[in-house]
Amino acid sequence: MKKVYIETMGCQMNKSDSERMFGMLIQSGYEQTENPKDADLVMVNTCSIRQLSEDKAFSQIGVWGQWKKTLKPDLKIGFCGCVAQQKMKEVFRRAPYVDFVLGTHKIYSLPGIIKQVENGERVLVCEETNATEDDKAAKYEIKRVKSVNAWIPITEGCNNFCTYCIVPYTRGRERSRTPEIIIKEAQDALKDGFKEITLLGQNVDSYGKDFKDRNYRLADLLRELNKLEGSFRIRFVTSYPTDITDELIDTVVELDKVCEYFHIPMQSGSSEVLKKMNRRYDRETYKKIVEKVRTKVPDVTITSDFIAGFPGETEEQFEETLSAIDEFELDYSNTAAYSPREKTVAAKWTDKFIDEDTKTERLARLNDKVRENCLKSNQKYIGRTVEVLIENFENHKGKNVITGRTRNNKIVHIPGDTDRTGEFLNAKITGAKTWYLQGELA
Repeated sequence: MKKVYIETMGCQMNKSDSERMFGMLIQSGYEQTENPKDADLVMVNTCSIRQLSEDKAFSQIGVWGQWKKTLKPDLKIGFCGCVAQQKMKEVFRRAPYVDFVLGTHKIYSLPGIIKQVENGERVLVCEETNATEDDKAAKYEIKRVKSVNAWIPITEGCNNFCTYCIVPYTRGRERSRTPEIIIKEAQDALKDGFKEITLLGQNVDSYGKDFKDRNYRLADLLRELNKLEGSFRIRFVTSYPTDITDELIDTVVELDKVCEYFHIPMQSGSSEVLKKMNRRYDRETYKKIVEKVRTKVPDVTITSDFIAGFPGETEEQFEETLSAIDEFELDYSNTAAYSPREKTVAAKWTDKFIDEDTKTERLARLNDKVRENCLKSNQKYIGRTVEVLIENFENHKGKNVITGRTRNNKIVHIPGDTDRTGEFLNAKITGAKTWYLQGELA
């Protein structure tokens, strides 16, 4: 059999896409390899959220291009994902050794593309679509990464057009997948032994807004998934703050399998900066949303995203971000320095760009604040007994440990010499580090 290797960069959505592409390729006669040097077909599934991610993708295919030139002239190279959707024909100009370019909208074209490539053609498939490809998805198995958690996209694309974000240009407008196929994919994952289902979307809580023939939202989907048999958990990411409804919050409380976890990106603690980002809320509105979630959902973990050095951001505005992390007691936050992305509105504000040294310094302070608050959050759990879903068995700092997550997404390390992956265990928390809890079996 021919072998395929896929290098996946970026978010969980990209990882899910790669799992689907592996499934298609296996049905097309390929087998997966973890070593690109053994592969007949190598593919990179790219992320364009920051310039560094884009540069990394082109660097990777540059290495493969050298292999093709000097060692393996029959090697086939594919360039997929968000950078492919954004750059399209430019990929062939920059990397003439690439055999096909596949964007984010038509991944189920892959089997046909492979046939064309094997016949010596170069192929570009980056057309945009206003529909999901659920009818095609049902024809192929998903080759999921061995894990306890299965990722299931429920929406694709984004309608918000934040001034810094490339996603609407690479993933297109929001499109909701049908509940029937989502439930079927969840059932299949549970049959395969997965213990956790994570529903994915750029704005997961806007699910169903685009349905014309039914009134069906995320809360309805959660209720149906919660009815499935078996012991498992349900998560959903990422939430857009103002799309979090009272019904959704109440549903999280009511349903026993839905985890007490919300990822609610804020991006900046300054109302002025949020307005320039084209976010549909200000600081006070975000505060009310977080307070409502915390009041209604016991033991909830709330995480966020922040950007340091947005064009025109003053020192005072940046300090509002630091104070927001404290004021809202955010348990953890993803962080990044602002990176201008082609086509976005903010990328044109070159006269307002913050110099790299200042961005780097602000990002460092932001990360310090995240670490500080993450440790504070973890210390609250010392002495408590919590349910942990074991995800792996590993040697951590010279000791054998089983590692898992609580319902509210806290990582727990438990000493143990037996692999208990996939089991739900109770653990008493004995200590807290910045990024994880220490526990012992209860």
